[in-house]
Amino acid sequence: MSNRSSITHFLLLAFADTRELQLLTFGLFLGIYLAALLGNGLIITAIACDHRLHTPMYFFLLNLSVMDLGSISTTVPKAMANSLWDTRDISYTGCAAQVFLLVFFVSAEVFLLTVMAYDRYVAICHPLHYGTLLGSRACVHMAAAAWGSGFLNAVPHTANTFSLPLCQGNAIDQFFCEIPHILKLSCSHSYLREVRLLIFSSLIIFGCFVSIVVSYVQIFRAVLRIPSEQGRHKAFSTCLPHLAVVSLFVSTGVFSHLKTPFISPPSLDLVVSVLYSVVPPVVNPLIYSMRSKEIKDALVKLVEYNLPQIYKVAIIP
Repeated sequence: MSNRSSITHFLLLAFADTRELQLLTFGLFLGIYLAALLGNGLIITAIACDHRLHTPMYFFLLNLSVMDLGSISTTVPKAMANSLWDTRDISYTGCAAQVFLLVFFVSAEVFLLTVMAYDRYVAICHPLHYGTLLGSRACVHMAAAAWGSGFLNAVPHTANTFSLPLCQGNAIDQFFCEIPHILKLSCSHSYLREVRLLIFSSLIIFGCFVSIVVSYVQIFRAVLRIPSEQGRHKAFSTCLPHLAVVSLFVSTGVFSHLKTPFISPPSLDLVVSVLYSVVPPVVNPLIYSMRSKEIKDALVKLVEYNLPQIYKVAIIP
């Protein structure tokens, strides 16, 4: 029986067998990654540089963009490198780091989305108490709680997963190190401890999702009382995409970790994993921020200020 001490690396899922398809996969992932970097990077820059955006809602959006950049940078660059260099290897330490960082960022994002739903609930349903309930100190504490909860969730999952004896080889049927696929390699009933932990974490995440849904239900009830049809349409067009993205993110993430990996087809595993680990960091900037007039104005102001400076630097020898 071999255990974790005899495994120095793992083999990740290969997307394609031919060189042409591998390069096509690399190009696809590169485009996705650059889109995520551009969208989230612009949001972070705009919010950090424009004092008018130093409000609770945009403070949470800045944290969301940082989490999105962290989560997609944990998985996609390694998949790009493997496709480009025609390899499947990832070191044991690198695999453990992927598990820790992905659980950390994804868990923190779920908690932050719960906080953001509460922020919108207070802003729309209790606007007179907004400054009291969501002062600067309260916002910092909420954001810190989201980051801390992600860390506290990632530590036991990583420790439990990589303390298991592994005797079923080192091939992981996924393009990144995912806990259910590592558990398939275990040759001990100790993996049930990690399964119980996954169920417990999923219940907490489901509780966060219920809180988000309840917050949006209250928001929709308040919106329906708005006399202006244009106002109702604007509120619904903003809130419904938020709820749709959160539902997709949470449902696919929970399903990916609670499904039975022994019987689920690899194609389903791949699609579900992409939906919770790759898609949200790309679409969140479009759904949450790029439709905001304040963000657009801040970006225009940023470009108008910096372009002349860049031009001066370029023409001065």
